Amino acid sequence: MRDGEPDAGGPQGLGDAASLGPTDASPPSAARVLRTRLLHVPRNPFEVGPDALESWDDGALVIDGAGFVRDVGDASTVLERNPGLAVIDARDAMAIPGLVDAHVHYPQVGVMAGLGLPLLRWLAERALPHEAAFADEPLAEREARAFVRLLAANGTTSALVFGAHFPAAMQAFFAAAAESGLRLCGGLVLSDRLVPEVLRSTPERAYRESAELAERWHGKARLRYAVTPRFALSCSDEMLAACGALASERPELLVTSHLNESEAEIAGVRASYPADRDYLAVYERHGLVREASVFAHDVHPTDDELSRLTAAGAAVAHCPSSNASLGSGSFSMRRHLRAGVPFSLGSDVGAGTSLSMLNEALHAYSTQAALGESGEPLGPAHLLWLITRAGAEVIGLGGLVGDLSPGRAADLVLLRAPDGSTLENVLSHADGPAEALAACLMLGREDAVSETWVQGRVVHRRVSPARFRGR
Repeated sequence: MRDGEPDAGGPQGLGDAASLGPTDASPPSAARVLRTRLLHVPRNPFEVGPDALESWDDGALVIDGAGFVRDVGDASTVLERNPGLAVIDARDAMAIPGLVDAHVHYPQVGVMAGLGLPLLRWLAERALPHEAAFADEPLAEREARAFVRLLAANGTTSALVFGAHFPAAMQAFFAAAAESGLRLCGGLVLSDRLVPEVLRSTPERAYRESAELAERWHGKARLRYAVTPRFALSCSDEMLAACGALASERPELLVTSHLNESEAEIAGVRASYPADRDYLAVYERHGLVREASVFAHDVHPTDDELSRLTAAGAAVAHCPSSNASLGSGSFSMRRHLRAGVPFSLGSDVGAGTSLSMLNEALHAYSTQAALGESGEPLGPAHLLWLITRAGAEVIGLGGLVGDLSPGRAADLVLLRAPDGSTLENVLSHADGPAEALAACLMLGREDAVSETWVQGRVVHRRVSPARFRGR
């Protein structure tokens, strides 16, 4: 079985939510051709430049019976090389690889749009009280189903998910995720101080419950498990040691937490751990900084922390809309690039402003532009890379998804501009694939996601798809 493929008890669809049309209920059994406008970024544009963007105005993608890409290119050439296959004609759409969200909170969708608060007040007054409600199992089950449905509706096919504090709520999440067909990784969130009592655990219970969830769900369908200390500020040394013990015993698991998000948070960590030289050192001391570690934000790192992240092979999830809405600061993309720290983008919902990674790409662009000469200039190729292939690499799926090259799983999004929309009008003036992609990144959101495919199977289809009318 390839890494990330479903087992024999694999996903069966997203259910009957009102915003979904019919979905394919089983994996494809025969090769077929998707004919559409194709764009992807299989090479790192920060290294090779804008030519990293590959596109075909009239392209074709051959998907084999197991849901993997067998051929890609200009439609006439691909069809000639692959005669006799059924053709899905989607020439009114644009296909891009499935979107990857490297940091999103499952129990925070309900507190989106909480404006006007800095991080620590937002957590205390908005996020943590809302997360406490997930002790109610029926509520958690409803929210889990809604969460995975909304990910698919926004074109997200893979995500590293910050979970809930309650094992039953995480059982609900993993059950919904397994049914959805999406490639999701998540874990029980662990804290034992500075959060409401209902959200606290003990190191012993945290280890036991996390190990049980990992044993039950890691590797099932398209799911993986992540050891998830909330952040150093809400974890004692003993809690972090329990996290480190599980991570050491199960090296195949991911580790995810928060790092250097706001100056007030960093000051709190410094006061809590005065013997450690910086925020990252708290995690390092417990074996939580390694290749399979993804830290959200890293807005205010020291140069030494950047060097150590690179040496460990750890990665960062940059969450620009959250950083802006909470006033946490501006991510220095250039410093991370120069240090060689791998990074991609995360929505960080609920502090983030949308589950759409297209929206997050826009915020990443705006953040770097606002930094002026110290910002990193970003074009369409960079932005698509950050929400597809870079994201796949950061969350450990780089060998499976992220672009549409032969051998990759056929995870993709079909974009169609809503009828009468601004996007439709702008696309009618787009001169070439880069301008068309830029229009979708700047103006496309959930209503432009017509279909979401995972491994050659439709897991989301809008009931009344709009048209893609670019030149």
